[in-house]
Amino acid sequence: MNPLRVYDDLTAARTRYLRLDELCVQAGEKGFLPAKDELDAEARLPLREKQGLEKAQGQFLADILGNPVAGSHLCHAMLLPRDDSTRMLDDYEARGELDLGAVQLRRLGKASVLTMRNPQYLNAEDETTLGSMEIAVDLALLDPKTEVCVLRGDVVAHEKYAGKRIFGAGINLTHLYEGRIRYLWYLIRDLGFVNKFYRGLALADQSPEIASIEKLWVAAVDSFAIGGHCQILLTMDYTIAAENAYLTLPARKEGIVPGAANLRLPRFVGDRVARQAILAERHIDCASPEGRMICDEIVAPDRMDEAVAATVEKLTSSGVVSAAANRRAFRAGEEPLDAFRRYMAVYAREQADCHFSPALIANLERNWKKR
Repeated sequence: MNPLRVYDDLTAARTRYLRLDELCVQAGEKGFLPAKDELDAEARLPLREKQGLEKAQGQFLADILGNPVAGSHLCHAMLLPRDDSTRMLDDYEARGELDLGAVQLRRLGKASVLTMRNPQYLNAEDETTLGSMEIAVDLALLDPKTEVCVLRGDVVAHEKYAGKRIFGAGINLTHLYEGRIRYLWYLIRDLGFVNKFYRGLALADQSPEIASIEKLWVAAVDSFAIGGHCQILLTMDYTIAAENAYLTLPARKEGIVPGAANLRLPRFVGDRVARQAILAERHIDCASPEGRMICDEIVAPDRMDEAVAATVEKLTSSGVVSAAANRRAFRAGEEPLDAFRRYMAVYAREQADCHFSPALIANLERNWKKR
């Protein structure tokens, strides 16, 4: 059956929204994609031993995203608040604090602060962080008492960095090698909370291009932002970095495509530096000329708390009534939703191939496992 026909059937001719993971489950129940029991059995295997059943999901989603009508509808679905987020909103609004495990969400004055926590793995991202992160982003955007959102990494436990804050080390390479990160993780992440940083939350009855719930995002980069955490900075409105912090996108060494960085990084540093960072592992110090094209403010490490508070005060002292309007205006020229949709169609197909490539296993064993 044609993938677009399947999508129309499952979404009742695009009159109902399905998140892409649920879409794939239902397509599996229809026999169009691998069934849940097959995927569950494969999920228990290390990456080296997987058959690559999830490649079918990649091709299916690439076909959907490649179609302007169906692809836009799927992007819209992934920008809606999660159901569990809306159920938690009253609790967060009343208490101003939630412990979501991998993310601590706390309202401080006019700001909601999201603290990323995966201390054993230098605050890396994996399946244990994915849902918590998106719920936290939803709640910060939905909370009527929040005007500005702040994203920061927590103190980590790793012996080399014990007691230090780290923004994040990207994807959890241990879990990747062990087969504990599914293919859909990449798309749920980038069509979900990362795109919500950039586009805010969609409304069910209006195009995300026209109406959205969005707020300004401030990132505080302690120590380093590697891989996926560097990708996140490309969606922020204001980034403060410690003067000793650095950025890297080691996607080629890892053997994957670095989310939407190929789409967004050239806007910050130009095409050549972007290619050097992604294809040749260029290290970018935050305090360097190239780093300052991504980071708005460089501060001494011991002044980060003070700098974050000052930035929140600066952004909220005159009100934030035009923030959403100006963000939408920037996006109209920088990255319309249709440009993002076309990129993600390519990403869905290419990342599926990369995720199950023998080269990925070889790269992990050569560059990570030996360490």
